[in-house]
Amino acid sequence: MVIQKIETWWVRRNKCLFDDKRKGKSAMDWDVLVLKLTTDTGIEGIATALAARSGNVTEAYIHDNIAPVVLGRSPYEHEKIWHELWNIDRHLTFFPVYLPGPIDVALWDICAKAAGLPLYQYIGAYREQLPVYASGLFHTSEQAYIDEALFYQQRGINCYKVHPCGPVETDMRIHENLRKAVGENFGLMSDPVAEYTLDEAIRVGRQLERLNYIWLEEPFRDFELYKYTQLCKALDIPIAATETTRGCHWGVAQVINQQAADIVRADVSWKCGITGTLKIAHLAEAFGMNCEVHTTTMNYMDIVNLHVSCAIRNCKWFEYFVPEEDFQFPMKGLLPIDAKGMITVPKKPGIGVELDWQLIHDNCVSYKILELS
Repeated sequence: MVIQKIETWWVRRNKCLFDDKRKGKSAMDWDVLVLKLTTDTGIEGIATALAARSGNVTEAYIHDNIAPVVLGRSPYEHEKIWHELWNIDRHLTFFPVYLPGPIDVALWDICAKAAGLPLYQYIGAYREQLPVYASGLFHTSEQAYIDEALFYQQRGINCYKVHPCGPVETDMRIHENLRKAVGENFGLMSDPVAEYTLDEAIRVGRQLERLNYIWLEEPFRDFELYKYTQLCKALDIPIAATETTRGCHWGVAQVINQQAADIVRADVSWKCGITGTLKIAHLAEAFGMNCEVHTTTMNYMDIVNLHVSCAIRNCKWFEYFVPEEDFQFPMKGLLPIDAKGMITVPKKPGIGVELDWQLIHDNCVSYKILELS
């Protein structure tokens, strides 16, 4: 079995806005690239890639740099292909961080389908469900955070991660008011995606400890390892980091070595696919740390995240990026979350969910195909 054909659809996301009862329409308008690898036996591996503001760049990288590596190769060589793409990234050009991951996902999808197994079982199943936490966007008013947390609490979701927008005094006020609004038994996390000083981060962390938050995430840029090390020493609340650390597990290893995080993060988009995410998760497990898998901002790839999370032990949560309709495209249907705030992994072979191909074709800006002669 070898890869016979590579197809891509560059889809203009802002042409297909979805209804949202709370906002009227979606605010997220980045493009998406749909990728399909087809084998000579007819098995298809499917993934989606962020195209950010330039689908043309993503499309060109795949066809010019990646396709020659993948065409004619066995999908079972995904480990070798993964390492070859790292060499190309260094020697030829620097890929966008979200580019190699979807290729790896598509290869794993083929292998799981060929085995007739859902992806999480093909990897090696540990569980079938995870609790979700609603993870909101930045808001322009403090009350919007309260309203969002209460909305998802009423839906049966038992945890909310706030992304306060600064300055630090505002963030601390939001933290306090959120705890008052949702009560003592509701899980809360904070991810300011901030540029705090070390002193500010310690002050915020001590507040979150008093308010019984679960973790503090990314109070500095991920490369500020000295600040992270000092923060971890100063606080009891776990510090989550490495969401944007480059270099996959090699980069995360430096963070662990310098004791610059208590929880590491990875996902199948930004950390080079299933292969890269598993490497990070297993590395963290060896040091007694959790790898909390973070959203890809695309529901389809978040289902892949779910498969990986159900194949490892050291992940406690599923990050549910909300409002969901903003991130649903181009997947058919919503994420399989029940009334108790649990998400269950699909049981069909491979990734196990479908894309809306009619919507993809209706909003396609560019379609390209490369095939072995």
